[in-house]
Amino acid sequence: MSIKVRVPTPLRGLASGQDVLTITGDNLLQCIDSLEIQYPGFRDRLCDESGELRRFVNIYVNGEDVRFLDGITTPLKAGDEVSIVPAVAGG
Repeated sequence: MSIKVRVPTPLRGLASGQDVLTITGDNLLQCIDSLEIQYPGFRDRLCDESGELRRFVNIYVNGEDVRFLDGITTPLKAGDEVSIVPAVAGG
């Protein structure tokens, strides 16, 4: 089952410069684990020490914020699109 992962510019260095990756996983956690295996460093950027998503990273599955779904255990299916969006602050 392949999932499309959209990688933001700040994380493309971990993904050999690619902006879209194809990953497998039955849920978001497995998807992050697959990213980590293929492109080391992703888990540390996306998850904190307890394994939860970092507060400043927003992840969407098919345009829906996973914080309003099942968080890190949000189920995925073939053809889903995961978008990683770092929070932006300014003033």
